[in-house]
Amino acid sequence: IGGEMVSLTAVEGLAGAVWPDARHAVVSIPDSRKGEKLVLVTDRMDADVASMTEWARAHGAPELAVPKKIMRVAEVPVLGTGKTDYVAIQQMAEVDKAA
Repeated sequence: IGGEMVSLTAVEGLAGAVWPDARHAVVSIPDSRKGEKLVLVTDRMDADVASMTEWARAHGAPELAVPKKIMRVAEVPVLGTGKTDYVAIQQMAEVDKAA
């Protein structure tokens, strides 16, 4: 993002720290300004960028690790194994961007 490396796992950890009772996944999608943009997909319906930014500032996490977009879904897609379905989530984020 803007030439900086950002760990998607670390961003998911940040979301998990803010909303520990929800399921989260983070993907990156192309962005014309920064090259990439982080998108958080979560089943936490009241999740917002401001809360994540506030938590990041209070705990010394880089604001670059705060997604600029949050997609709230009834269920975060999972595979038959119970693991997060990142392919489906990536497609959701890209379709949402195109809309």
